[in-house]
Amino acid sequence: MRVFDKNIDICHLLSEAVSEGIIVVNKDQLIVSINKKASHLFEYTHKELLGKPLAELIPDKYKKAHKEHVTKYYRDVKKEKMAGGRCVHGQRKSGEEFPLNVRFNPFSIYGNTYVLVLVNDLSERVQIEKNLDIKSEALEATENGVIISDALKEDHPIIYVNKAFRKLTGYSESEVLNRNCRFLQNDDNDQRGVKIMRNAIKTGKKCQVQVRNYKKDGTLFWNEVSINPIRNEEGKITHFVGIQNDITKRVKAEEEIRHFLKIFDDSLNEIYVFDPETLRFSHVNYGAKKNTGYSSRELRKMTIKDLITGISEDRLREILDPLNLNNHKKVTFETLFKRKDGTTYPVEVHLQSSNLEDKVLTVVIALDISERKNYTQNLEKTVARRTQELNDALLKEKELSDLKTKFLSMVSHEFKTPLSTILTSATLVGKYTAADQQELRTKHLKSITSGVHYLTGILNDFLYMLLKTGQKINYPMNIEDVIVHQDEKIVSLVLTNLLHNAIKYSPEETEIDLQINLDENTIYFHIIDRGIGIPKKDQKHIFERYFRADNVLLTQGTGIGLNIVKSHVENLGGDISFKSVENKGSTFTVTLPSGGNGEEF
Repeated sequence: MRVFDKNIDICHLLSEAVSEGIIVVNKDQLIVSINKKASHLFEYTHKELLGKPLAELIPDKYKKAHKEHVTKYYRDVKKEKMAGGRCVHGQRKSGEEFPLNVRFNPFSIYGNTYVLVLVNDLSERVQIEKNLDIKSEALEATENGVIISDALKEDHPIIYVNKAFRKLTGYSESEVLNRNCRFLQNDDNDQRGVKIMRNAIKTGKKCQVQVRNYKKDGTLFWNEVSINPIRNEEGKITHFVGIQNDITKRVKAEEEIRHFLKIFDDSLNEIYVFDPETLRFSHVNYGAKKNTGYSSRELRKMTIKDLITGISEDRLREILDPLNLNNHKKVTFETLFKRKDGTTYPVEVHLQSSNLEDKVLTVVIALDISERKNYTQNLEKTVARRTQELNDALLKEKELSDLKTKFLSMVSHEFKTPLSTILTSATLVGKYTAADQQELRTKHLKSITSGVHYLTGILNDFLYMLLKTGQKINYPMNIEDVIVHQDEKIVSLVLTNLLHNAIKYSPEETEIDLQINLDENTIYFHIIDRGIGIPKKDQKHIFERYFRADNVLLTQGTGIGLNIVKSHVENLGGDISFKSVENKGSTFTVTLPSGGNGEEF
């Protein structure tokens, strides 16, 4: 120590000039010098440490290892950091342990070897590192994605991403580091939020935006990004921190809400929302404005009572009472709404309560039932009119039936005399076979001819009796000269039925034509009317038994006439067809084999 004391002043000046703690020990590890920094660090005075073993400054649990390390060090005599550069621990006078960084540097003076021990307190750095570890763990644990980019380097490369970011995007750390974060937008760069971010980074400001980003697999997600600049002590931006939050579900929910609001607003039904206390409207839709003629601003100054006519406010509140007692209950009633122009229209009102946080609102859906009311009224009028028509038709049918009964009674009486005459004359003609009895035969043949003409006249009168006012049947000329070899009864039944239909389904003051065409083997009957015709949809069923077209349901009939006619015509080897246009008329054509002379009429 005496040798070292000779140069104490020089050593003292040198040791006090440096910022580190300096301790000088001899080969016996005794402290021979210490500067103020080291004394202050260990909380000793200079005098208290001189001549003391260096081990005084080391916690008991580390002394053995320290001694072995120093012995090895003196043996090798090398410059190195104590404990391999790892943090070692010192002990203050108070017994407090603290972390140290220690370096040993040997030197010689006057043939003696000493070791210069440089010590630095690592307490603050260790605490900083500990805090950084905590912060790093916090960043890793957060559910939000975190990006840190270097603002001092070109293109601001990413230098850190946390676990949440990697999970959110599907990218690994190595795939992200040293890249600009624009890769998350793929080619979808023309976004308002992206432009705001670029401007914020350029001007060094904070921003929060919503942008469309894309995961590694190409899946789109909505990202709420907050960007914050980090400045150093000089105020220069060194980093940007980006906080990312996946808001895809929220965006979709908002889109659904906007969609439902659009449905609400675009609905043609009237929808109102009002306060049950004040009855004042808070929301109205397009249908409400369109049907009432009021604007949104006008309706919001009004109450539900201003629209309803014929109901007092007291009565209206009575109607609303069930909603106040049970907000799940629905109330429906019919009333009249008054438009801005003073006109009214019938509505079916549906009321229901709805809770918005702690506020109760009443929702009104008003359905314009004008068409329903008009339809009901028109239906009632139609039913009444058709009932009257049916009653009139039944009365006419009854009158016609009575007339037919009287006519048949008359015909029965009128037919008996001529038929008896015909029968008697025919019998006598058969008995007058001699040549000189020709005069008698001629007399009885005239009686037969007269009786037949009489009966024909009665039948014609019957057909004309069926004719409506102004109706006329046009027969072909010289029809008496036509000879048809067919069943007389069936042909008569067919023509009578078709003519009867033409009369029945034709209006007054119209003509009905009976036309006949002949060729060598066929006769054609055409019955043409200007009546109500047959609806196109019913034409394929017209010959079916019991079928009646829609436009004759109120006209008396059985629906079997045409079916019988078709059967008889086909039994004779003929055919029946028709053409018809509703409200213009029908033409029925009957074709029968005739064996006639080919004349045309």
